[in-house]
Amino acid sequence: MGKMKLGICPIGWTNDDMPDLGKENTFEQCISEMALAGFTGCEIGGKFPHDAVVLKKALALRNLSIASAWFSSYLTTRPYKETAEAFIKHRDFLHEMGAKVIVVSEQGNSIQGQINTPLFANKPHYTEEQWKFVPEGLNKLGKLAKEKDMILVYHHHMGTGVQTETEIDRLMELTDPDLVYLLYDSGHLVCSGEDHLRVLDKYIGRIKHVHLKDVRKGIVEKVKNENLSFLKGVRMGMFTVPGDGDIDFRPIFDILNKNNYSGWALVEAEQDPAVANPLEYALKAHEYVEKIANI
Repeated sequence: MGKMKLGICPIGWTNDDMPDLGKENTFEQCISEMALAGFTGCEIGGKFPHDAVVLKKALALRNLSIASAWFSSYLTTRPYKETAEAFIKHRDFLHEMGAKVIVVSEQGNSIQGQINTPLFANKPHYTEEQWKFVPEGLNKLGKLAKEKDMILVYHHHMGTGVQTETEIDRLMELTDPDLVYLLYDSGHLVCSGEDHLRVLDKYIGRIKHVHLKDVRKGIVEKVKNENLSFLKGVRMGMFTVPGDGDIDFRPIFDILNKNNYSGWALVEAEQDPAVANPLEYALKAHEYVEKIANI
């Protein structure tokens, strides 16, 4: 592998938002199969030990390192102090694990975790006041990340106030480019109907973390037409690993390589592990990415 580092997220094994998905899969099985499939890093999942010594030992045995972990901010609905305190705790644990990146998504008005809320018809939109709170809060969190020589990357996400290209544009414009960076997620952009390559090309200088998520467009259409929720879409197989859905990842890697992207690129595909065997799909993703990515 070249400068870009290839990892995978544990959500293919167990889903923290819907714990019945993959409840039978243990932490040890998850990280063993990640390593067996050829990956060198991962993000932290709900079943991972919270003791850094224990986690480091388990990962070292399998030659894995921690790339990052998701953090939910509540800048639109709670006092900043609450989010900051939780962020510092999260940051310090990641720092102890050797991670350089903190993934943040604003969840104050998100519908992504609501099993019966239609994903497309009920998409939240920030008020003008919230468009003030979110960038200001993220800039402050970005400063806290910088204290530990880490960076904050913002995760645009389906079912949130920063989902579309227009909303990403506004967030990038309103935040300090030295404090707030962008996580690029191919699947969320395609699912939303955005031009995912244009977003990548436009913000490549601020993109410091990548989620490689594929999409089954037929299921996205079904979710839209039948007013289904994000979680129901996940259960139906709206997302999958690169090489198994409708996204051609070659142009994505062309842009990343042309711009010497040197961060983590993580396969992330939340599916039902009973339907999509996690090891089988991890192997499929690794083989596909290795074939087309030129890294």
